[in-house]
Amino acid sequence: MIRRAAPIAASIILAATIPALAAPTTSESASQPADPVKVLVGRLDLEKYKATIKGLTKFGDRRQGTDRNRAAVDWIEAQLKSYGCSNISRIKYQYSPTETRRPSGPPVSPDAASGGGRFRGLRGPTGVNTDPQLQPDEKLRALNSQPTEPGEREEVYCTKVGSTHPEEMYIVGGHMDGHGWGEAANDDGSGTALVMELARVFSSPDVKTERSIRFALWNNEETGLNGARAYVEQRAALQGKEEPAGSGRYPEPKWLGMIQHDMMLFDHGMPRADGTVSKQQRPEADVNIEFQALSKAAEGAQKLAWTFYAANEAYATDYPAAVGPHMTNTDSTPFMDLVPALSLRENERGREIGAGWDPQWHQPTDDYVTYSDADFRLGLNAAQTTLGAIGRLTGATLK
Repeated sequence: MIRRAAPIAASIILAATIPALAAPTTSESASQPADPVKVLVGRLDLEKYKATIKGLTKFGDRRQGTDRNRAAVDWIEAQLKSYGCSNISRIKYQYSPTETRRPSGPPVSPDAASGGGRFRGLRGPTGVNTDPQLQPDEKLRALNSQPTEPGEREEVYCTKVGSTHPEEMYIVGGHMDGHGWGEAANDDGSGTALVMELARVFSSPDVKTERSIRFALWNNEETGLNGARAYVEQRAALQGKEEPAGSGRYPEPKWLGMIQHDMMLFDHGMPRADGTVSKQQRPEADVNIEFQALSKAAEGAQKLAWTFYAANEAYATDYPAAVGPHMTNTDSTPFMDLVPALSLRENERGREIGAGWDPQWHQPTDDYVTYSDADFRLGLNAAQTTLGAIGRLTGATLK
């Protein structure tokens, strides 16, 4: 596939805004490739990415508080172990559905206060399907039938420990739960699989990074970002503390940035006048990189966003990137006032997803078979973008 050109305006902004990225700081040996990050990006594979999404969909919508959700958490951990991921851990927290926290979906009419951006154009229907009879697949309907119950929740993460600065890290995340009586293939099997694929590549024994990378698979995103909030509440105060003293071990390295991946596959354009959306990917499809201009860490987040834009230019094979200031209501939100935070996705969340650009959002049609190779390739290009940026930022090299 021929790579699509980036918008001219965005390229001008990039040239005027961000200096050229420095090469990895680790000195290259005679056997080191000129650009080891390019080698790592080349280890991403469309079929492996699709297979990981497919593996997640065998647990249905993975709704939090159910056996299928718990089985999916166990499966994710087993996969991470098979990749050679080290330092695998779980966060445990309590969740009650009576809690009144802000929902994860974008508001119907985003305004400046929400940071979601103001949409102008045609709108399609949105909402969360709660009717099991709208799922025509009897086996999938049965799989998704167990209702959620309050109680303990768990989410898993693993860490690539930096060789030079283990006390500093970037967090790369996606949420593994879903709802709507489908397979939650895009929301957010696509983001979860992306994070898992990056964990696979960085966990290879011949890969070395100067700084640490944490790969986190959040739970309870759909109920109000509860899993990501629990992580921040439990671990923010532990940042950069050596434990035990003098060991060189940092259970919670200092956060340098948090990058969320939430819905990576479907960019088919604005709804038509009748509310329907094209079955074909739009020619202008791109990888959206969002930061939140109203956050306390907005300046650093914007710089990080342009770093990811540059990585897309260098490493993504087919789709350009677009940077936007309206990140909202996703698992990067609990981090955004503490550390530069981004969200990579298929469309602008507050403005476009909230206006019905993705008819599968929280619907029975969010199934693996709904998406084409072009859709999956869009997700793969987001993976290339993040791997390229994180590889550069952490000083990734090959042993």
